[in-house]
Amino acid sequence: MNLNELLYDSYGKTISECSNEEIYAVLLKKVNELAAEKAAPDSKKKIYYISAEFLIGKLLSNNLINLGLYEDVKTQLAENGRNIRDIEEIENEPSLGNGGLGRLAACFLDSIATLGINGDGIGLNYHFGLFRQIFKDNAQTAAPDRWINENCWINKTDRIYPVKFGNAVVAARLYEINVTGYDSVTNKLRLFDVEGVNENLVTSDIDFDKTAITQNLTLFLYPDDSDEDGRLLRIYQQYFMVSAGAQLILDECTAKGCNLHNLYDYAVIQINDTHPTMIIPELIRLLIQRGIDIDEAIEIVSRTCAYTNHTILAEALEKWSISQLKTVVPQLVPIIEILDDKIRRKYDEPKVHIIDKDDRVHMAHIDIHYGFSVNGVAWLHTEILKNEELNHFYEIYPEKFNNKTNGITFRRWIMHCNPELSAFITELIGDDWKKNAGELKKLLDFKGNKDVLKKLLDIKKNKKIQLKNYLSAKQGIEIDENSIYDIQIKRLHEYKRQQLNALYVIHKYLEIKSGIKPTTPVTVIFGAKAAPAYIIAQDIIHLILCLQELIAADDDVKPYLNVIMVENYNVTLAEKLIPACDISEQISLTSKEASGTGNMKFMLNGAVTLGTEDGANVEIHQLVGDENIYIFGDDSETVVERYKTESYVPKDYYTKNKAIKAAVDFIIGEDMMKLGDKVRLERLFKELTGKDWFMTFPDFDDYVKTREAAYSDYENSVEWAEKMLVNIAQAGYFSSDRTIAQYNEDIWKI
Repeated sequence: MNLNELLYDSYGKTISECSNEEIYAVLLKKVNELAAEKAAPDSKKKIYYISAEFLIGKLLSNNLINLGLYEDVKTQLAENGRNIRDIEEIENEPSLGNGGLGRLAACFLDSIATLGINGDGIGLNYHFGLFRQIFKDNAQTAAPDRWINENCWINKTDRIYPVKFGNAVVAARLYEINVTGYDSVTNKLRLFDVEGVNENLVTSDIDFDKTAITQNLTLFLYPDDSDEDGRLLRIYQQYFMVSAGAQLILDECTAKGCNLHNLYDYAVIQINDTHPTMIIPELIRLLIQRGIDIDEAIEIVSRTCAYTNHTILAEALEKWSISQLKTVVPQLVPIIEILDDKIRRKYDEPKVHIIDKDDRVHMAHIDIHYGFSVNGVAWLHTEILKNEELNHFYEIYPEKFNNKTNGITFRRWIMHCNPELSAFITELIGDDWKKNAGELKKLLDFKGNKDVLKKLLDIKKNKKIQLKNYLSAKQGIEIDENSIYDIQIKRLHEYKRQQLNALYVIHKYLEIKSGIKPTTPVTVIFGAKAAPAYIIAQDIIHLILCLQELIAADDDVKPYLNVIMVENYNVTLAEKLIPACDISEQISLTSKEASGTGNMKFMLNGAVTLGTEDGANVEIHQLVGDENIYIFGDDSETVVERYKTESYVPKDYYTKNKAIKAAVDFIIGEDMMKLGDKVRLERLFKELTGKDWFMTFPDFDDYVKTREAAYSDYENSVEWAEKMLVNIAQAGYFSSDRTIAQYNEDIWKI
């Protein structure tokens, strides 16, 4: 690619004369053209990965890497005094997802294309995403996160499908984004948008008329469901996605010669969490509409759809009332009732019925009964599903259940965000690891090599300085690159236990005030958004922001401890934070995190995990060994038993444990009340002392002890570098290429 020629053809100017915006626009156009030339061959069978979220991140450099053009473009720019990172900054990050679910889906699409599998993503073209997070008065506020403009990667198509609701018909317009594989083919992310979407419904914050269905369907990801209009809107939104998606799938299959009776020979539909569940009754309805009797339609769809479970949290397994479904999708209700009746005729156990005694439809139950595969996303998660949460279903369908431990794409999470480390790995073991991540194990041959270990430390220091400079320039945040970077970045939820991390910060603050000072300063970094209706999660953000202000103003403490919460955490920030991290906080309550993928990204970049034996931490622990990870907390059996017996009483820990009491009391103490909101802080205090549903207190002492041990070990830089090396070397297992190869071998068979 001759960038000067391309720019001259478009603008009559050279690289050095063009603006960053002009360079970006030309690269976007050319990359899209080159990607289209590598379209995947149209195999008979195709995987359709349907998901409410695709957190794809910025695409310019990712696509340049996958097309083999990144180094060439970077060099051409540098030779003309330009920096590719400045060009990247022009791009808006697509607001198409929020957390791990959406980032996983994005990694999976990358790997599907990289492995040359014919497969597309299906989702929605959200105009404002979840929201743009803005901190004001030590609290989270929300604004629309606009991202769509003239120069973005989304391409409008001529394809439109009608979607009928109980009280309206809307048109679903198909848009597409190219998904490039690494040195491989290009697939598509297919996104539906409602014709006539009205961005003007949204005020300066994220309030809008939730009842204006024909205009609001694709404005936001996960509309606030704290009221009935919000709950109905979520159902409208989900049905809009699956109805348009189902029509697209049937059209593409019939165009290839499918007679619909053999749909499963042409399509596999992977249902990512419960949000797309209605595709099952919708496909049945469409097949009946096209002349197939209901029993055969059910059989066909049951052989076409597969389900990935991402949670064991009851509140995250969606349930919609029959009355709500009758309002939004009355045409599906008779089909859902038939599906339920078929199960009731076979099984008396109410826990496996689709419609419960309160007339609520359990979406996951539809997926399990009427899909051919049910997979968890980490070994422990799948075992808990089989033996605890979904045991009644496992007893009926043991052959359906399988595990597919999550993975991440190494193209974005090391080659792009940490090119210094990527280049050093290639220097040590060659290039093959980029396509076969298992090759990273060759790095173990360099254990004890002081030159290699020193270079790893130098790279880490460089990434820490880069993060320092980025946060200073972008958010006015100042951090010390000579401190330990201890980082927790993930969606704000009580089960992920940012509150445990915050209690440690208070404990450390009180220690320093009493004269116990750490040898090496510590910078504790948080990044997270809390759902608009999740009040306690927002209270935890408020606590963290108050601590940030308190410590920044305390001359006795800030030389030794700092707390930072980055604003509007997203993929772009993750790409800066992860390579700079020393200690990766993965502290969810054991048995509650399905997998996690941040833990894998940190590990790959040489951070050492501090975590519970939960989710994929279990497999990380097995791979790196006891000496290269810091594990604390109760095991899953203990936690599950506490829930069963309702034996946990947080007040007991609060009254008996002086360190816990001191930290928790500090939340409502004089220092915090000067900075914070009395209502928020007192509500959080009561939540912890009266409920503490995710058992922060029982793990507190072990967490403090283990975290201090990690800080102590960090002092020996050579031994710490060996831990880094082992983590990087063993990260190959967590490539999403491996995960997708297993999906294809065991489930999709394309």
